Amino acid sequence: MIPGTGVLPGQTLRAMVAANIIAAEPAVLPDQIQPASLDLRLGTVAYRVRASFLAGEGARVKDRLSEFEMHRIDLTDGAVLEKGAVYVVPLMERLALPEGIQAVANAKSSTGRLDLLTRLIADSGVEFDRVGPGYHGPLYAEICPQSFSVLVRPGMRLNQLRFRAGKAVLSDDTLEARHRAHRLVDGPAVIDHGLAFSVDLKPREGDLVGYRAKPHAGVIDLDRIGYYEPGDYWEPIRTTAGRIILDPGAFYILVSREAVHIPPDCAAEMAPYLAMVGEFRVHYAGFFDPGFGHDAAGGAGSRGVLEVRCHEAPFVLEHGQVVGRLVYEQMAEIPETLYGEGIKSNYQGQGLKLSKHFKPVEG
Repeated sequence: MIPGTGVLPGQTLRAMVAANIIAAEPAVLPDQIQPASLDLRLGTVAYRVRASFLAGEGARVKDRLSEFEMHRIDLTDGAVLEKGAVYVVPLMERLALPEGIQAVANAKSSTGRLDLLTRLIADSGVEFDRVGPGYHGPLYAEICPQSFSVLVRPGMRLNQLRFRAGKAVLSDDTLEARHRAHRLVDGPAVIDHGLAFSVDLKPREGDLVGYRAKPHAGVIDLDRIGYYEPGDYWEPIRTTAGRIILDPGAFYILVSREAVHIPPDCAAEMAPYLAMVGEFRVHYAGFFDPGFGHDAAGGAGSRGVLEVRCHEAPFVLEHGQVVGRLVYEQMAEIPETLYGEGIKSNYQGQGLKLSKHFKPVEG
């Protein structure tokens, strides 16, 4: 059932569901399976905890919850998770992984664009977002809203899980060859432990370069799509100078200068660049599925949205400054469905764009 080395495609995930390697209560829905990942669903209860934690070697998350739990929240009819608080939510899915198959999680794109820190934890886990080969057990989401309080319900999908067989990451030499063959980026490819990307602060039209989250905005119901007025939650960032100053503690939505392309036989993950480049962090909220920025004639490319948080000191961010990298991985098999083909793909062909919960920005 399991194909060769690489990231497992959607058709293999369906087979894993049929074989109870991936199980859930209620059962996994067909639209949870993406080209190269599985959407994970919130369960019916959230635990408000005193602090973020990992289970640790040989320990169960369920047992550790008794150490840190403050109170429980029934999510059945919807409940608000408050900004600045930490919650642990048991997920509907559980795993029975064979040896040789591991899993890695990441927040979904819309989750990251709301500055909603969401990480996977598992029994015996010593790292967030990592599930080792042979794991049998439940899964949990740690959720910490950073900028906005959010209304959640059972079944909502805040993070996703990707499965790997063997070593999938492409070497820099292989990336160089792939760029020559498939044009992974619409410009010079800066390749150093992945494909570097930079920030765009000189838009082709106008002076809008990004958005900054307002500090005292209202609650966001995650089921409401295209509903909220951007101005109630975001302050537009405008410049003609090609630079902005990031404020400590503030959260920004910016966009990459480069349009990137993920060929059908690859997937990618956004990763930080170097801590030494400045007092800020570019969040790496999502996977890039096979087919992102791809069309039948080749790689047209889509720009990557950057979720940026400044740390202790104000920092000047310049146009074209390298802020992150894309780590490309080989697919074990080309998915039957690519990103943007026959599935709901909210961000194909995107530029600067807020999460799907907000009305389109005019002008």
